[in-house]
Amino acid sequence: MTLKSSKNKGTTHLPDNTILAQQPKKRSLRKFRFEDVLDLIGAAASSFAFTWLLFGWLTPLQSTIGFVVSNFFLFLVMYGLISSIKNRGQEIRDRLVSVLLFSAGIILISALLFVVFYTLSRGQLALGNLNFFTQSMERAGPLDPLYVGGILHAVVGTLIQITIALALTIPLGIGTAVFLNEIGGKFAKFVRTIADAMTALPSIVAGLFVLSAFIRTGVVPRSGLAAALAITVMMLPIVIRASDVVLRLVANNLREASLALGASKWRTVWHIVLPTARSGLVTAVILGTARGIGETSPVLLTSGVSSVTNFNPFEGPMISLPLQVFDFVKSPEPTMIARGFGTAATLLLVVLVLFALARALGGKAPGNLTKRAQRAVNKKSAEDQNRIETLMSKSSVIERT
Repeated sequence: MTLKSSKNKGTTHLPDNTILAQQPKKRSLRKFRFEDVLDLIGAAASSFAFTWLLFGWLTPLQSTIGFVVSNFFLFLVMYGLISSIKNRGQEIRDRLVSVLLFSAGIILISALLFVVFYTLSRGQLALGNLNFFTQSMERAGPLDPLYVGGILHAVVGTLIQITIALALTIPLGIGTAVFLNEIGGKFAKFVRTIADAMTALPSIVAGLFVLSAFIRTGVVPRSGLAAALAITVMMLPIVIRASDVVLRLVANNLREASLALGASKWRTVWHIVLPTARSGLVTAVILGTARGIGETSPVLLTSGVSSVTNFNPFEGPMISLPLQVFDFVKSPEPTMIARGFGTAATLLLVVLVLFALARALGGKAPGNLTKRAQRAVNKKSAEDQNRIETLMSKSSVIERT
């Protein structure tokens, strides 16, 4: 609505309240109206009744999955018909797509919660005993009760293996990502293609590679080091790919400003690019850690199975949490199966914590400082300002004299 100005007096006339009241209010696309909720309830009730009639009276169908799928399909049909009473085609399509997206999110969250709670419920008998985390299976057998034995040896093995894998993955992964973004060239395209292809590498292939290239040739025995090498093969493409994406988000203006001030390429990368993308690089490392810590197939072929706590990764078999789960659940004894689900719950909680930590650290875009970093920057700026003011005062005194 435009404002009209008078030619004679040069004043501006605003529209009166009656005209403003006649203008329709804009509808927020992120909120549901009350009538939308009623439409959803009506469509859900009618589709459930029709599906119940279809499966209970008209046809001999008795499948639970078929009932759910048919109910959802009829719900979409009913919701589209109800929406067509008051809305046009574009809004009807928008509502149906919104329902599909909400349904996909609900299915995903439901599947995740089912896996978590089912694992916790099956392993609660083992998790309720303190010895489960403080003892190993060295003196416990398949027939022993749950208050004897634990997964201490698997926890120690997992920590040692993932530490060695991180020591190899972090410099190689981030260094490769820096090469792809800061140096480039024809060889960089080849490296990026290989890294993308390795992202979909089956985990058993990594175990077979270490088995044939290092163990069968006598370079290293079956040990925690061999398992760490296999885990490194699985973690590297994740870290490279995620770090590559993060480094691409760093603005080129920062690089150009650093080079314009006389900094070298290396100092620009070390002092400008990497600190700017620090949170994203940490997220990439945590995502790679979550991938490597849950691998079973590479460890099965390279580390060996043991019930004794082994602190030496260079000699003797060293079991990890995923492999311990596999070793527990293949037993027919209920106590061993309970230990397997307890170990799986422990591993699941560790992975969930890592992903939550990655989400928290990666929530800020590159260049956005945390409160602590912002306070440090402000303190440094204040010190620089005081230093400059002191130098200026001294120079003015010298000029007067």
